[in-house]
Amino acid sequence: MKTGDFLVIGAGIAGASAAYELAAHGRVALLERESMPGYHSTGRSAAVLTENYGNKIVRQLTIASRPFFENPPDGFASYPLVSPRGVLWIAREDQLETLAATLAEAQQLVPTIHAVGASEARRLCPVLRKDYVATAALEPDAMDLDVNEIHQGFLKGFKRRHGEIVTNAEVTRLTQSGDSWVVYTPKESFSTGIVVNAAGAWCDEIGRLAGARPIGLAPKRRTIVIFDGLVTSDLPSWPIVVDVDEQFYFKPESGRILASPADETPVPPCDVYPEDYDVALAIDRVEKATTLSIKNIRRKWAGLRCFVEDKTPVVGMDAALPGFFWLAGQGGYGIMTSPAMARAAATLIVDRRLPEDLAASGLVPEDLSPARLQR
Repeated sequence: MKTGDFLVIGAGIAGASAAYELAAHGRVALLERESMPGYHSTGRSAAVLTENYGNKIVRQLTIASRPFFENPPDGFASYPLVSPRGVLWIAREDQLETLAATLAEAQQLVPTIHAVGASEARRLCPVLRKDYVATAALEPDAMDLDVNEIHQGFLKGFKRRHGEIVTNAEVTRLTQSGDSWVVYTPKESFSTGIVVNAAGAWCDEIGRLAGARPIGLAPKRRTIVIFDGLVTSDLPSWPIVVDVDEQFYFKPESGRILASPADETPVPPCDVYPEDYDVALAIDRVEKATTLSIKNIRRKWAGLRCFVEDKTPVVGMDAALPGFFWLAGQGGYGIMTSPAMARAAATLIVDRRLPEDLAASGLVPEDLSPARLQR
């Protein structure tokens, strides 16, 4: 049986980033049930760094993560983690009140977001239909995220700190033995003082194996398609275009266009695949809003976005199970909040507090604690 100070279950972005931070404080094992890290949600993300997405707590975590992405530690990555993009939130005539309310709320944390008229929206994205877009808001400082570079940066940094990654290691059993946990996999067993449950869509299942009360995690399918766009030199400079009610979005992607109907279909934890209906929905919504005619889908896939009831990530020790730590419910915010959530997890585990910058923003441990959901 292997022994260590910390054991992290799940090597997606949440587990990889937390393992990276914890490896500075002790011996860490990172377990992944699949043959490679990031197979599920992390590897299927169309990640964007936008500070105008999610509730206030999510936005605080995103703002606190931005400095890491813009100036990562030396040796963390071979290429920039972010690149300029901008987000254009568009509204039809019947969505004017929604856009006004969204803009007013967003400007409380992100003052650079501002209203733009329909003509300016079409200048930024020339394919928008005149009879569709009534007004818009622009978030000029939003960025594209290089998901693979970020994820691999955490994994490589973890290894440099002498962490151990074990793949094909599905957790089958957890037991408490004194002040330690014993974690069983088909390969081998591990004894550790702290278990970090970062198993994505399977977090409640891991919690059940540990004897924890569930947090009510709900995996939801999100569909992505990539299709040929216009052969135009300004395509790479288009912003991400998002319907203000999040009924769809699209953005440039390596000379083509990536789009989603922004679906959130509840499904059980699984290796999820796109449904034809959702692919058709993406096509229909983009074609109604733009002059694009989508004839050829180059790629399509689906990923899982996992939410709890209040759509706030769960980061904290289980009050009834000492040494069992939850890192779950990242929803669609996992990549862009990963640096801040990983630091929060590490300091809550090691020092029983939040990092100073998060505390200064008004966050308290109770905002993220699983106790708020385990009633």
